[in-house]
Amino acid sequence: MIKYTRGLEEEKLLREIIQVLGLEYINAERVRVVYSVNSKSRAIARIWSVPKVILTSFQLEPLYVIELITERYSRLSEEEKIKVLIHEILHIPKGFSGGLRAHGKHVNKREVEKLYREYYSKKRGNWKSR
Repeated sequence: MIKYTRGLEEEKLLREIIQVLGLEYINAERVRVVYSVNSKSRAIARIWSVPKVILTSFQLEPLYVIELITERYSRLSEEEKIKVLIHEILHIPKGFSGGLRAHGKHVNKREVEKLYREYYSKKRGNWKSR
């Protein structure tokens, strides 16, 4: 059975990544990070959105959950963990509409590497939060 626990430290890192990279279109308060244990998935992480029909029916704003597969994610270096989080947030469309972007033009290794270099450069340059 899969067990989920909230990843508060990863949420803190996610908020920092969003702020440092200036991804203002992402409402970090509506994105949660969870660790899953005993998942059979071969992925390191995946992102979930709540279906539009449920959001509309319950009059909710879009919500996203980034699931980190503990058995795989925990083995990564800090650099790779940051890249995984960047990859997952790239799936969130600019309109923060509740949908997900597919892999392709906006979600790919090149974009992840570009944003990671920008993040690392700003952090190394003593970037200050607003």
